[in-house]
Amino acid sequence: MDAATRLSAPATVEEFRDRLAVITDTLPKRLRQCADFIGAHTDRIAVSTVADLAAGADVPPSALMRFCQIMGFTGFSEMQKLFREAYVPGWPDYSTRLRNLKENGAGSPGALVAEFVEAGRLSLEVLAKSLDETALDAAVQLLAKADTVHVVGMRRAFPVAFYMVYVFEKMQVPAMLHDAVGKLDHRYALRPGDAILAITFAPYSEETLTLAQDARDRGLPVVAMTDQLTSPLARQSDAVLTVPEVDFGAFRSLSATIAMALSLAVAVGTARG
Repeated sequence: MDAATRLSAPATVEEFRDRLAVITDTLPKRLRQCADFIGAHTDRIAVSTVADLAAGADVPPSALMRFCQIMGFTGFSEMQKLFREAYVPGWPDYSTRLRNLKENGAGSPGALVAEFVEAGRLSLEVLAKSLDETALDAAVQLLAKADTVHVVGMRRAFPVAFYMVYVFEKMQVPAMLHDAVGKLDHRYALRPGDAILAITFAPYSEETLTLAQDARDRGLPVVAMTDQLTSPLARQSDAVLTVPEVDFGAFRSLSATIAMALSLAVAVGTARG
């Protein structure tokens, strides 16, 4: 671990994620808490204080400072600078996205349809070229053997999770949707022999990560559908399906994600006979 402190600081967010994925399993408890929290909330680094992030990770600020040094930074300020340069002003809110579309002359209904169709087409092309068939086969086998498939996806991933449970039901595959409605916690519905399909994209859903980790701790197989192999969900999973999505006007498509979800659900149903 001392050698890790002598590493140069990551030059990009991608380098940061790659290094985080490599060192996380080697860290002691409190530093691993830092790594897990930071990995799941990289979008907060640019706008948070040391105290904020330490509280989120449930560690003292000194542990977070030590984590920064192990990652190769001189301190928190240097790490925060990397993310401020990459993210600030950050992913815009929806009011800003709509205003930008109007200012760029892309706000007419016909133009929007054309642009979103193009973004969806590009997303599907990238998925077809980058598909990891080995990971897909592994995911199908894990879910096909499960007594019940537990599906979780929040925010942008929710319509994907809901649709998958719908398809599973039509194919007579026992499945349960974890939707957090009413803040109800259904993790105790997980039973030996079950499997979980977790879907989340940056910024990653804390509820989804928590349920996936709980399933992992119980020894249940976890299949992830996420945006990159370095996402915090990937570290908790037995099979990882990465799905690229092209955005237009900072609105991110679900075209490739729905295609992957439908393919996975039908393949699982077919494998179960």
